[in-house]
Formats: sequence, structure tokens, C-alpha cells
Amino acid sequence: MSIKLYCTSVTCSREIKAHQSDVTRILDGKCIKYEMVDISQDNSLREEMRTKSGDPKATPPQIFNGDEYCGDYEQFRDAVEGDALNEFLKLRS
Repeated sequence: MSIKLYCTSVTCSREIKAHQSDVTRILDGKCIKYEMVDISQDNSLREEMRTKSGDPKATPPQIFNGDEYCGDYEQFRDAVEGDALNEFLKLRS
């Protein structure tokens, strides 16, 4: 499986931009490979992200391992701060 990061390249929200940047910076820094899925390219991708996360109002970034939901930005930050990123991302050691 691979890490999928649902994000958007088109947003006026500084918070979303900052959260997406934070996630990619941390994943890059830890050499964790991921695929970015830009929901601004197609409305069906936004709906897919929301359906798969179980939240009809979910906003990017949303993180998955394959089709398995890992969590949103806040859960990601908690995992990083708790030194539990691999568990959060459902990565096998």
C-alpha cells in the first residue's frame, strides 16, 4: 500500500495551505513516499475523499494508506508529536 495525501492546489485558506505544507515537509523529511491527490482537479476526487474519510465536510489534507483512512491534519500532528507517525500511517516496520 502507499500513502495518499488528499490536498488542493486551489484554496484561499491560509490554514489549509499551511497544514498541507506541514504534512508534506514532515513526510519528505522522514523519506516517506506518498502520492498527492489534488481534489481541485475534479469534484469527484473531493467527494471520494469525503466518502472515504466518513466526513461529508472533510477538508484537505486527509491522509490514507491505500484505501485505509489514517486521519486528518490534527490527528497527523498528534501522531508526530507523540512519536507515533508510523502507527498513524499504518506502516509496517
